[in-house]
Amino acid sequence: MSNTPLRVGIIGADTRASWAGAAHIPAIQANPALTLAAVATRREDSARAAAEAFGAGRWYANPYDLIADDDIDVVTVAVKVPAHRDLVLAALKAGKAVYSESPLGATLAETEEMAAATGTLHTAIGLQGRHNPSVRRAIDILASGRLGTLLSANVRATTFGYGPTTLSGYDYFNKAASGASFLTITAAHVLDVVEAVLGDITEVDARTRLLWPSIAVVDTGETSAREVPDHLDLIAQTAHGASVTVQVLAGVEHDPRFVMEVRGSDGTLTLRGTHLAGVQVGDLTLSASVPFDPPDAPVADGAVGPTAAAFWTGASINVGEVYASLARDIRAGTHHTPGFAHAAHNSRLIAAVERAALSGRRTGTWSLPHAAHAVATDRRIADRPSDAYGAIG
Repeated sequence: MSNTPLRVGIIGADTRASWAGAAHIPAIQANPALTLAAVATRREDSARAAAEAFGAGRWYANPYDLIADDDIDVVTVAVKVPAHRDLVLAALKAGKAVYSESPLGATLAETEEMAAATGTLHTAIGLQGRHNPSVRRAIDILASGRLGTLLSANVRATTFGYGPTTLSGYDYFNKAASGASFLTITAAHVLDVVEAVLGDITEVDARTRLLWPSIAVVDTGETSAREVPDHLDLIAQTAHGASVTVQVLAGVEHDPRFVMEVRGSDGTLTLRGTHLAGVQVGDLTLSASVPFDPPDAPVADGAVGPTAAAFWTGASINVGEVYASLARDIRAGTHHTPGFAHAAHNSRLIAAVERAALSGRRTGTWSLPHAAHAVATDRRIADRPSDAYGAIG
């Protein structure tokens, strides 16, 4: 393949408080192997404004027109989760490389359907925390054996989201049908970093709670019902043999943190982050009791896009690493970037967490149902009363 920059088209690149504007735009702009060729929203005025603000060559008020554009190499899907399926399947049918935000589907069945449709096409899933340079160096340290026999790991993570208040534009995160919940987003990102460092989780024992069943919608004065858990305590076993304890807290607006401490017979390492939105958003630092080479410099420096709030500083770092990995794969014809098959793995892991919490029993991740049973299972989980999420036993 030539050295001409890969042409990226972003669906969902709105100028108003969009994740694409905060993370994807600066990540693409920081990488000379990529160029922002087009943007798409569902309205002409917002699409035109996004193209002007972000420097895209073309704009579309119909996302399917962007997908059909022969001058687009990579389609990025950065819209609400319920809209992912149709757009992703259309992009795959058009033969495009596709980068989708996580979760890939609103249900496990949708996710597995998209994963099955990938074929040999290049895909990337927005579980970007595992791409952070400090996470990659932590993986190197464990692979070298310098920590000795792995004994245990402890993870503490927070997010400012899913607390007692929300804005009307974000209330869909509180609804089970959206597929975009505390478990499928916040917990999924945390557990993906755990798996990146310690290997696949093989069994889980989980307890979830619903701390704020009624939340205040501050811009309308209304009250909304939260249908999904907003707290997670978990014990897991990993493929590397380490037992891991994980606690994920929502609604934390002061002293945010991600801390992952890994202890071996010969040493320890610690990953730390402090972004309010969680481990997937900001940069991470690495410390260890054994010597190690400094983590690689990221492609993107964390600067926000031209229309994004300063709150999102750092968001482009990990997203930039996903794009860099995907670009390398496309150039070389390799498939090293975690894509839609990995998205399905992550969704099955979260399904195991949900089942363990609902049943009160340890659940092996190898026993999870695939698409043939997923629709009925997802519906049963969604139909459970909210207090079931708080059951202990």
